Amino acid sequence: MAARLLDRHPGPLVLAGHSMGGRVAMEMARQAPERIRGMILANTGHDSRKEGEEPKRLAKITLAHEDMQRLAAEWLPPMLDPARTGDIALMGDLTEMVLKMGPEVHERQIVALLHRPDAKLHLPDVTCPVLLITGAGDGWSPAQQHHEIAALLPHAEVHVIDDAGHFLPVERPEEMMQVISPWLDAHVTAGQETT
Repeated sequence: MAARLLDRHPGPLVLAGHSMGGRVAMEMARQAPERIRGMILANTGHDSRKEGEEPKRLAKITLAHEDMQRLAAEWLPPMLDPARTGDIALMGDLTEMVLKMGPEVHERQIVALLHRPDAKLHLPDVTCPVLLITGAGDGWSPAQQHHEIAALLPHAEVHVIDDAGHFLPVERPEEMMQVISPWLDAHVTAGQETT
C-alpha cells in the first residue's frame, strides 16, 4: 500500500492517515523519508501482530463473507465513544461505509494488518514533524499508545480530543481540524509559498 501511494504521488508529501492509514503513512516515511514533510496520524498503532490476534481477525473475515451487516453491527459500536453509539445518523453513515467496502476489501485490509511491520523499529529515524491525535474514548488506539509513538519520534506532539472514540474524524471533525490547521501552519506550511 505504501509503495503504491508513493508511486502514484511523486514529490514531497504531507501525509494524513487514520487508523490503518496511519500505519501506511508510517511505512511511507520508512520507504521514502526524504519525501515526507510532515505526518498527521490519527487513532493509529505502531506495533506488530500481537499474540492471539490472528484467530480473532480471521473470524471477522469469515463473518464478513457470511453477513456484512452483522459484521458492521458487531464491529462499529465498540469503536465509538460510548455516548455516540445512539447517534442513529452517525451509525447509519458508518454502517453504509462498511457495507460499501464489501467482504473482499475487508479481507484484504485484515490480511494486510496481520502482516504489518513493526513501526517501532524505524520511527526514531523519522525526522519530519508528526502530529498524533486520538479520541479520549478510543479503546482500540488509546491515548497512551499515541504517547508511546510520540516518545519514539524526534519531533512529535499528541492531542487527545474528549468525547470521541476511534472514529474521531467523523465523531468530532471540527475539533480535529481545530488541532490540525494550526499545526500545519506552524510546522509544515510556515515559510512555504502557496498557490
